[in-house]
Amino acid sequence: MRYHFEDYALDTDRRELRLGGDLIPLEPQVFDVLAYLIQHRERLVTKDELLASIWEGRSVSESALTTRINAARSAIGDSGARQRLIKTLLRKGIRFVGAVREEQQPTAAATAEQLALPDRPSISVLPFTNMSGDPSQEYFSDGITEDIITELSRFSALFVIARNSTFRYKGKAPDVRQVAHELGVRYVLEGSIRRDGDRVRISAQLLDAVDGAHRWAERYDRKLEDVFTLQIELACTIAAVLAAHVNRAEAERALTKPPASWQAYDYYMRAADTLASYHSTMSKDDLHHGRRLLLKALEYRSQLRQSLCRAFNDLCILVEPSMGRRLAHCPRPRLPVRPKIRPARPESS
Repeated sequence: MRYHFEDYALDTDRRELRLGGDLIPLEPQVFDVLAYLIQHRERLVTKDELLASIWEGRSVSESALTTRINAARSAIGDSGARQRLIKTLLRKGIRFVGAVREEQQPTAAATAEQLALPDRPSISVLPFTNMSGDPSQEYFSDGITEDIITELSRFSALFVIARNSTFRYKGKAPDVRQVAHELGVRYVLEGSIRRDGDRVRISAQLLDAVDGAHRWAERYDRKLEDVFTLQIELACTIAAVLAAHVNRAEAERALTKPPASWQAYDYYMRAADTLASYHSTMSKDDLHHGRRLLLKALEYRSQLRQSLCRAFNDLCILVEPSMGRRLAHCPRPRLPVRPKIRPARPESS
């Protein structure tokens, strides 16, 4: 549902507040307070009702609620002194008093029908659950989620769903297949954060939402010294591991397809996975197996999408410069001249 008031629009499906065409950033609980007041604008809403709805009965100080209400006022150009849109009646409750026009959005099912899987691995990072029992720690779990999304977005081979689309699932327990259907993704990352004193435990798991396969899971235990440094470190670690496992899952998925669809993209992904292993093992067998897969992909080079040509060509040149030149039909920037170095062949026994 989208609610219009003055020059603002509040979209509860996308969890967005906009002024004209500009997006106004809101903390999740501030958004929830504003949305609840607008949805129940025909009556007074008590503070106890807000606490029960937004914080689900968890113990929260009155000052924390007041801070969220003031932040909601500030986001829509209101204040505690003016109370133009959000009015407080002393010891009675709170009410949204602005004129609102509702706009029905297309149903999730209707929207989802239009969302086909993109031509590259796609992933959605659901908001990590705060298991600490302390609402004041929401910022930490939200921060970890946002940083993981940011780090994953640095991998050009991945299609990553934006924060505003995934945070609408915050505080819920959606079925990952429903999430994948609504957002048009194949992979879903979900996790939880538990903080106890100066220790924090973060659990994460990667799911293939199309076939329900569990692709990866890990738990990280850390000591809290510098919260923001730790937040960035964990986000970078999880994102790097995640990207590798998504690529590996794509390579494994290629093996389950019928032979008619084992074409350029599948061979490319399997070669990339094999060569990634080579960087760890330095095994000649991995290197030569990766080369054989690339040569196989070259047989189907006419089916390579333009978006993959440059990445594929660079991978070929990494193994053997002459292989990259066979992909002459794909437009690409001029590459620097590199020495022609052929990897040594395995010694015969």
